[in-house]
Amino acid sequence: MRGPDVTWYLAVAGTLFATGALGVLLRRSPLIVLLSIEIMLNGANLALIAFARAHGQEDGQIFALAVMAVAASEVVVGLGLIVAMARRRLDLDVDKLTALRG
Repeated sequence: MRGPDVTWYLAVAGTLFATGALGVLLRRSPLIVLLSIEIMLNGANLALIAFARAHGQEDGQIFALAVMAVAASEVVVGLGLIVAMARRRLDLDVDKLTALRG
């Protein structure tokens, strides 16, 4: 039993990516923007793994692991910035953030 065809995985990956892109474009909270970027990266990972499964190779899975490592570091840096901004009582609105000052 092989499971669903690759097109189903790609449809789910495209839906995840589109949902994340809409979240990045429509929301102003930096936390929601970070979560939306994570959803986009999960969609890309699903597409990579679906293509790797379809071709019977492990290259897509290796790339997906690399994307997960980048996503984890992005979350750490992004949440650190959000916490620092919240402690300084700065406005947490993405449109109003123009420069980061020390």
